[in-house]
Amino acid sequence: MTAYRCPGCDYTYDEAKGAPREGFRPGTPFSDIPDDWCCPDCAVREKADFEEFGIGVSQ
Repeated sequence: MTAYRCPGCDYTYDEAKGAPREGFRPGTPFSDIPDDWCCPDCAVREKADFEEFGIGVSQ
């Protein structure tokens, strides 16, 4: 699974862990998160701003 990081505050959404406080169960793919979702920590960045990182992704 892949993770995605907010470039504003470094909040990380890890698909394997999900985001229970946001209502996303473990295993929820980033593609299943609504497009209007914003970073839960800084609320400044939108889903489209998140950067993919993890196994097999250039850093």
